Amino acid sequence: VNQILLLLLVLTVCAILYNKVHQVPAALKNETVDLESPEEMEEEIPVVICAAAGRMGAAVAAISSIYSNTEANVVFYIVGLKTTIPHIRKWIENSKLKEIKFKVVEFNPMVLKGKIRQDASRPELLQPLNFVRFYLPLLIQKHEKVIYLDDDIIVQGDIQELYDTKLAPGHAAAFSDDCDLPSTHEMVRSVGMQNTYMGFLDYRKQAIRDLGISPSTCSFNPGVIVANMTEWKRQRITKQLEKWMQRNVEENLYSSTLGGGVATSPMLIVFHGKHSTINPMWHIRHLGWSPDTRYSVHFLQEAKLLHWNGRYKPWDYPSVHTDLWENWFIPDPSGKFKLTRPDS
Repeated sequence: VNQILLLLLVLTVCAILYNKVHQVPAALKNETVDLESPEEMEEEIPVVICAAAGRMGAAVAAISSIYSNTEANVVFYIVGLKTTIPHIRKWIENSKLKEIKFKVVEFNPMVLKGKIRQDASRPELLQPLNFVRFYLPLLIQKHEKVIYLDDDIIVQGDIQELYDTKLAPGHAAAFSDDCDLPSTHEMVRSVGMQNTYMGFLDYRKQAIRDLGISPSTCSFNPGVIVANMTEWKRQRITKQLEKWMQRNVEENLYSSTLGGGVATSPMLIVFHGKHSTINPMWHIRHLGWSPDTRYSVHFLQEAKLLHWNGRYKPWDYPSVHTDLWENWFIPDPSGKFKLTRPDS
């Protein structure tokens, strides 16, 4: 009996020692994982930018400015049509942008069939890629939060700040209100820009009056969007936007002869009273509305994002503050895209 008890005691001691010895590597392994996890789990910041034919240099400059001013883990979703995708891919892969993380996404313009009313006054506003922002959840599927940017922008701040914009519960997107920055009010008045719903919707139409939105309500600019994809899908935002596009085809509720063309107006309707706001310095706009009106140098230096919305683009002539934009432009290796300048 004593021998049996002694044997059991020896076996118990051996078992305890065995477990202790084999727990050490496990503990070390867990500690190693914890040390590496912050880097492995670094949050991606998805940024959506369109690359349209004839203005790919804009997308390149925007991407260059974002990438150069942040340490964040940015992944660029570059959206184009089937015919333009090879060009933008070659441009990136054969320039200093080859180090960026990017995915090229093809946009099928057939989703717009029957939803766009033809308007000859500003045909450039009817280009399919202008409506990419309507379809964000269909193009970008693995992210909870997404930044959408028009191509005619440059970013001077850290894109992480914009991504950190807080969206109120139940809001699918954040925009910049057109009345939010007193510094821009003088420019708005001087060039006759609209910053209320009256400038975008035709209040002579009963369908618009039935919305119950005061025509003096401040509008917002959807050229910079921070979007919550879960809320977007839950509220069926894309379906709502398409409904108003189709109603415009039938009833001509808004047009490009008004303030913001045909892509802004449906968003003004769908997101009225249901959107959060972006820090005003993260969307200094109207740089493309007049070739004569300029902001102060100090004001532009403080700005986090500059937007040349309007007819006068910084890659064309005439335009203003082109030096700020050209700081980030990367020439086209194929030579197809060229800047228009007075001496060119």
